[in-house]
Amino acid sequence: MNIDTIGTNAGSVWNALNEADALGLKQIKKITKLKDKELYAALGWLAREGKILIAEGEDEKDLIVSLAQ
Repeated sequence: MNIDTIGTNAGSVWNALNEADALGLKQIKKITKLKDKELYAALGWLAREGKILIAEGEDEKDLIVSLAQ
């Protein structure tokens, strides 16, 4: 996995989040078809750029991700 791939994956995650108010990690994986490490790298990219917000889900086993306003 290289930086271009991570950037492309981050774009896929951003697009999925742009279509929904907020998504859990499992939902994002299903929509984007990314593997765990690809998803986490993409989320790190978006978090570093300040483009997403991450919160714990109700059951504390899942994270809920949404676009930053």
